[in-house]
Amino acid sequence: MVAKAERVTAGDPEHPQERLAKKPYERELLRLQNELVKLQEWVRAEGARLVVVFEGRDAAGKGGAIKRVTEFLNPRIARVVALPTPTERQRTQWYFQRYVEQLPAAGEIVLFDRSWYNRAGVEKVMGFCTPEEHRQFLHQCPTFEQMLIEAGILLRKYWFSVSDTEQERRFRARLEDPMRRWKLSPMDIESISRWEDYSRAKDEMFIHTDTPDSPWNVVESDDKRRARINMIAHLLSTVPYREVAPPEIELPPRPRSRGYRRPPRDLQTFVPDHAAGIG
Repeated sequence: MVAKAERVTAGDPEHPQERLAKKPYERELLRLQNELVKLQEWVRAEGARLVVVFEGRDAAGKGGAIKRVTEFLNPRIARVVALPTPTERQRTQWYFQRYVEQLPAAGEIVLFDRSWYNRAGVEKVMGFCTPEEHRQFLHQCPTFEQMLIEAGILLRKYWFSVSDTEQERRFRARLEDPMRRWKLSPMDIESISRWEDYSRAKDEMFIHTDTPDSPWNVVESDDKRRARINMIAHLLSTVPYREVAPPEIELPPRPRSRGYRRPPRDLQTFVPDHAAGIG
């Protein structure tokens, strides 16, 4: 199972991905996003707790998938967690502690844009943790996730798999685009020269954490459109949600005026009409 997933990640010519056309992509994405709203309302009504973990190589398409998942969701119910580098105090805590603080309460969805699996990936490869800390993580992680599941949390894990050639193409596109250059960090550049190190770390991580109760779901992501559609459709298929009837809402009649007058416009500062000059 692990070997097959890695062959896909490495861009195996036996698993080519045709680019999904824009129109069917947009049509199916909108349909799936409508279902995600139904899922959200079910989570709220049932008091369910849903955790979705997004992992994968740099530039594998995790961020774009998360944006499409949350586009029409209520940010008070569905929130994205992307934790920064741990503080000195957090470094002295139990490793999973700062992630536990982000877990959902009843009626909430949490999407982890990278997660506790940092320790099995970047920390392992870049030497940010000791071999003993890495070994301890691989030993504790399945137990930690089993505890979440036994507590009633719905846990879904997705690994976005991108080929080395496609990753490099996306890095170059970011480098040349001033609107996206901020996405390209020194750590991203380092990942190019450490491709095989990350592959080995990922394989080892899968061996220990791809369990029957908490499996990894691999998303082939050389085609971002196809990856988003496949990931969202799979997520929806794994949650036993149902459509919840919305509460009936009636707009009240607007009351009759009681003599209110707006203050003169010259007493307020309005933003300039920039739009008037762009026709």
